[in-house]
Formats: sequence, structure tokens, C-alpha cells
Amino acid sequence: MRGDLVRKLAARGLATGGAVLAFLVVALTGATTWGLGLAVAALAATVWERRVRPGADGVAETTLIAAGVLVGYARQLDAGFDPALAATALVLLGMVLLTGPLREAGNREIRAANLPVRTWVPQVAARLSDAVAGLLAGLALAALAGLPAAVALLASLLVSAAAGAVALDLARRRFRPAPGGSAVTRALRRHQPEFVLHFSAPPGSEYQVTMWLPYLERIGRPFVVMLREPESLPTIAAATTAPVVYCPTLRNMDEVLVPSLRVAFYVNHGAKNSHCIRFTQLTHVQLHHGDSDKSPSANPVSALFDRIFVAGEAAIDRYARAGVEIPAEKFVVVGRPQVEAIEVRSQPARGLANPTVLYTPTWTGHHADTDYCSLPVAETLLRRLLDRGATVILRAHPYTSQNPASARQLGRLHELLAADRTRTGRPHLYGAAASRLTLAESVNRADALVSDVSGVVSDWLYSGKPYVVTDMGADGDRFTERFPLAASGYVLRHDMADVDDVLTQLLDTDPLAEARWATRRRYLGGFPAESYAEAFLAAARRELDPAWIPPPPRVATGTPLSSAT
Repeated sequence: MRGDLVRKLAARGLATGGAVLAFLVVALTGATTWGLGLAVAALAATVWERRVRPGADGVAETTLIAAGVLVGYARQLDAGFDPALAATALVLLGMVLLTGPLREAGNREIRAANLPVRTWVPQVAARLSDAVAGLLAGLALAALAGLPAAVALLASLLVSAAAGAVALDLARRRFRPAPGGSAVTRALRRHQPEFVLHFSAPPGSEYQVTMWLPYLERIGRPFVVMLREPESLPTIAAATTAPVVYCPTLRNMDEVLVPSLRVAFYVNHGAKNSHCIRFTQLTHVQLHHGDSDKSPSANPVSALFDRIFVAGEAAIDRYARAGVEIPAEKFVVVGRPQVEAIEVRSQPARGLANPTVLYTPTWTGHHADTDYCSLPVAETLLRRLLDRGATVILRAHPYTSQNPASARQLGRLHELLAADRTRTGRPHLYGAAASRLTLAESVNRADALVSDVSGVVSDWLYSGKPYVVTDMGADGDRFTERFPLAASGYVLRHDMADVDDVLTQLLDTDPLAEARWATRRRYLGGFPAESYAEAFLAAARRELDPAWIPPPPRVATGTPLSSAT
């Protein structure tokens, strides 16, 4: 992503440039105070770089900053050779050199939440670089305050003692593992989980899991969430009471996949899913994190799973239309349980004077052929909506900020809505205020939807209310062939030439009101509203039923999976 690349380059430049500048100012000029201040700023930059680039190797920068701080300290004391300061230098050098290997060793250990075990050693190992940065910042401040070198040595020894304790525990774990398995393994054996939710995706994708957690909990069986990236652990652990375990290695997975497990659920097509699919004693079920006509929703990789839970018959047709051959018995129609909180409007509402319109632009995608984002032309759209007296709820895709151009376009839309709210008093919702609403709450507040090709349209369809789908390509009349869900809505061309006619149909005449109900059944199933989620719950429990005869074990393959959708 271009936004990520810009942040990573900026972080690298600030960390490296700051370290070099701080050392040069301290070593080659008499501006010791300024040099120590620059060292503190450079340390902050190295910490930020590790947030932006978790695998960043900052040994050179940290060593240069440490040398600058110690030179500055000696200058401030102005007492010639100081044995305590020399000893501090040796301790710091050892810590700087060992921090990276300890962090890597810690990153290969299991971390757990919502389990009665403590996994503090890997967490401390992951933060040792920050601890060293904090120590160096403290030494710079101590130098500015003129504190004795013994204070610097004592502080360094305390931090190094903590690092030593971490190193010893990591070595014990590696070379003398507990005979009964790790503490996490023992706790999970006691918990007796019956299914696991395996999740691998970039940071910011946690919504793919959190949308399913309430329904997994309603299955009524103990389960565990297995994460493959550490950044997701705090967010997902806070969203459930079930155990959440971070497994960086295949060996960790062997420890976590205890014998009581029978089913593994997945919410995307992340590449690391193949690490879990190799456990052929489990039944592997793909849930997806939305239903849409996007090309990733008919990913051929789905064929690797034993079961594919889909919202409706339209999803099965989508695979066939894409030429992806999957045996019919793998598909299970379960609806989209997340829509059960959406209120259904059975009668069309036409000619609304002051409508509320939900606008949900998607992101630009990983590749040009999956770029359905309407943000480049959205300002024209919003101005037309405001001219019609509409109140706008603007919910952008979580990945929007990763593209600098999209982020700027979204910022201009926020400014436009803010200005209109000041002028007219209409309670537009956008930014943080809109993100605090669930999708169901947003749908229930709105009378109509304008969306790009995305899963939001399928969820909105449950409400029975009218919607617009933007055509950001050059498909013309073939657009509804590629994206059939758009045929029951109103298609807005990318040049906005038909925006007024489309908004009239959306907000005034709504000629497709009856057609939407047939589409709704095809895309979301015909399950009763009062027990809509039961279709998913019953299907999940059926997979977990020990009396149910699962498909014969498959031969494990090393087929790599595509990136997360």
C-alpha cells in the first residue's frame, strides 16, 4: 500500500537521520545540550519506526545514539575518564546487541489472553527495544541534570538484569520444555475447546473476526481464537471472553490444537490458512467476512475447505460464473447472521423530503482490477445529495487511510459535511462519530444507500430499502452482468453524468422496490426474521456434533493460499 510505504520510509529516515545528527552534534560541536535533546528525539523516532515496521533492525541507530549520549554525559561531567561511565558503556553495548535476538526469540513464543496463564516473558522480550530506548532517554536527561555516572550505571544494570531474566527463561523454554507441555497447552486442555477460529491478516483487519465472535459464542461450545500476527491480540481479546492465542510458528500451532478440537473456522483467504488446513483431523469451514460480487468472493482457494458457509444461492452461482468448480456438497447456505439486527422496511418509502443516506465507499484494493473505490468522484455525489436536503452518514472502509490519495479525498468530504452541518444544522455523521455506529445501526438510521461494489450492499439488501451501486470501471451495460446485485439497485456511472436521474429513482420513485425482494432471497436466504441467525448456528453445531460423520481425511497439500481478501 502506498500509504504504508510512505510511513515506513518516513520512519526509517527520521530514525537514521536523527541518530546520525545527534551523534555529530554531540561529538563534533560544543552544543552538548542540543545534541542530547536530539538524541531523545531520535530515540522517539526509533520507537515509532518499530511500530510502523515491526521487524525493523535498529541496532546501528541505537548504538550511535548510545555513543552520543555517553559522550554527552562525559562532556557534562567534565571529569576525565570515569570507570562507572565506562562500565555503563559496556552494559549498554551488551543490551543493544542482545535486544534484537531476544526480541526474535520472544516473537517465536506463544502469547495468550483470556486464559489463566501468564505469558509475560514474550511480551517483555518484544518491548526490550523500547526499554533500552527509555533507558537511553533517561541517561540523556540524567546527563543534562549533571547526575553522577553511578546513577547511569545503576539504571543500566537494572534494565540489563530484566533482560537477563528474560534471556534465561527463553533459553529454558527452548532447551528444557515442560514435560506436560507449555502452560498455555495445559490450560487449553482443561478448557476443552471444540473449535478454533484461525485468523491471519494485516493490522486493521480485526473487524473480520469481531463480526463473527458474537455468533461463535452463541454456538454454546467452548472455543479458542488462534492469531498469526501479534498486532491483533489486544483488539480481539477485548472483544470476547474466549481464549485468544497468538501462534507465530507451526510448532506453536501443534501446542494449541489440542485433541478436543473438531472444527476450524476461517474468515478470509489469508496465506497462513494453509498452516492450519494441514491438520486433516479437523473439518475446515470458510465463513468469509462479507458477501459481495467482488472477484475475491469467488476465490478458487475456497475449494481447499471442507465446507463453505455462504449467505445465499447467489454466492454459489458466483463461483460457477467465475469458472471455479467446487462440489455442491461443500456449500452450506446459512444467511448472513450479522444482519439480524437490521430493521426491515416492507413497504417502499417514496418522495422523502429530508432523507438520510448512508454512503459507504470501499478502498482501492490490492490490484487495479479490484479497485471499486468511488472516492475520486464522491464530492459531486455528496453535493447533489446535500442539494436534495439529505442527511449523510459517511462510513469509509477501514483500509482507506492506507492510500494517501484516498485519505485526502475522504478528508475533503469530511470538510464538506462539516461546513453543511454548520450552515444547515443537519446532523451528518462521519469520521469517528460514524465509526462508533455498528453497520446495523447505520442501516437502521438511513433511508437509502449509496455504495461501491462491496459486502455492505448485501447486508443492506436485508432491509428492503433502495440502494445505488457505483460503476467505477468501463463495463457500461455489462456492469450488472459482472455484479448481478447491482441489477436490483440503481447504477451510478463513474463520470456522474446520470447522478440526478439515479438519485431521483433512489429517493423519489424507486421503481425496483418489488424486484429487490426476490434478490434478497437469492443473496441472503429465505430464513424467518425472528430466527434468522439460527440457520448459521444450526449448521455450525451440525459440524461439531460427534455423531455426525465427517468427510474422510484429506491428503495434506502444500498448496499456498492467496493473500487476505
